[in-house]
Amino acid sequence: MADDEGEEEEAPAVELGEGAAVEGAPLARVASRFTWGIQRSEIVRREGETEIRTPKGPRRLADVLAHTDVPYFESRREFVNTVREQIGDGPVPTTGAAEATAADESADEEDAEADADEE
Repeated sequence: MADDEGEEEEAPAVELGEGAAVEGAPLARVASRFTWGIQRSEIVRREGETEIRTPKGPRRLADVLAHTDVPYFESRREFVNTVREQIGDGPVPTTGAAEATAADESADEEDAEADADEE
């Protein structure tokens, strides 16, 4: 009972702000759901539909893993490093910024097609 008397409600260690939302799950959270080693096909079966955060906006984990040639991940580190090679490393855009980036990329593609048609 001595423990109950002096206890006070603790404030969170990090105060969360009112920022814009970020779409997709953090890669670390997805990686923590598995027991290592694990086959790539098992990861795809269990979490393939999960969207992960990337510098270019959220992407399905199955789509990212489809571009790898690693059939078996012996460790969490190997999995994270392999996925990061595919998605790149950098700041993750917020919800509005990801939409703007996608719009900019499609506009760039349209400009490139228009330039090719003019030649």
